[in-house]
Amino acid sequence: MNATTIKHILTSDNNFSALPLRLIAGIIFAAHGGQKLFAWFGGYGLEGTGQWMESIGLAPGYLMALMAGSAEFFGGILLIIGLLTRPTAFVLAVTMLVAIFSTHINNGLFMSNNGYEFALSLLAITIALVFQGSGKLAIDNTIVKKLS
Repeated sequence: MNATTIKHILTSDNNFSALPLRLIAGIIFAAHGGQKLFAWFGGYGLEGTGQWMESIGLAPGYLMALMAGSAEFFGGILLIIGLLTRPTAFVLAVTMLVAIFSTHINNGLFMSNNGYEFALSLLAITIALVFQGSGKLAIDNTIVKKLS
């Protein structure tokens, strides 16, 4: 990948609109990833999450838990600091699509029925970040300046 391609991926709208999206989604994703990976915040860790994922047909469960947990935990941190925002948001959007269609779609829209509304909201945020980029106050901007 050459510098021009990297610069194109990291360049974003130079405004503050992405900042609350990055920070809030980043905190949520990192916390959910922490539940899956480390059993933080009342989560079940890799073993428990892996068993659950296997039970809903996402096999091998341990690997799926590791992949989803890593995408959420490390992706959340990357969103918070604004590093590799577009590719990270893309990976998290795919993660939300898997969550919607493997777990929540049959329960309807509403969270009260374990529906997909929360995952859909996170999907919307991540898609917005894929298109918009990291905005101001992001490490991506520092990298773009160094490549110029």
